[in-house]
Amino acid sequence: MSDNKPVDAETAANTAANIEAINQRHRVRMERKKAIIDAAIAKADKEIGIIIVNTGNGKGKSSSGFGMAIRAMGHGMKVGVVQFIKGAMSTGEEKFLRRFPDEISFHAMGEGYTWETQNRERDIEKAELAWEQAKTFLADPSYGLVLFDELNIALKYNYLDVHKVIADLLERPAMQHVVITGRGAPDELIAIADTVTEMAVVKHAYAAGIGAQIGTEW
Repeated sequence: MSDNKPVDAETAANTAANIEAINQRHRVRMERKKAIIDAAIAKADKEIGIIIVNTGNGKGKSSSGFGMAIRAMGHGMKVGVVQFIKGAMSTGEEKFLRRFPDEISFHAMGEGYTWETQNRERDIEKAELAWEQAKTFLADPSYGLVLFDELNIALKYNYLDVHKVIADLLERPAMQHVVITGRGAPDELIAIADTVTEMAVVKHAYAAGIGAQIGTEW
């Protein structure tokens, strides 16, 4: 025998009425929310290139940056990439994006993480060369978006003068977007950026003894 009891008509009607009441309250809330969002969008009528900084100790800073690069390419924008620090090994994003040489200019100009290179003078030299390449993008209005991956690390270790970097950023073409990634973004850079996101660690596979995986880490 089934333990399910038949639902009488009155109970069914009450349940339907409750669901309709919940749906109606939801519609009213969403109408109010839409009005507020529409008003905010109407006020945000400026169109100008912005500086986006992805920082923090959590995973996703470079991943987000390359996602924006691909998004820009999808809209027909020309993209420039300079990778600081990285460069000793070929990454998935580099292998993929080099398939589109007419749409993106990709420069991996580091020699590896600082604990691997162990040569501060050499790291500074490579960072300065990378910034020279970055400046060519910042001077060229044909680039709609430029990504400076791990630039924050070079700034954190004082491989580059943050004030000089900021001056160059602020002299770029008016409609050019800049995305900067890396943990430890300096306060000076955060102050002049338009959008700053700090990735926080909730869990990371590495803490459980899982090594860096192809396709998720590099």
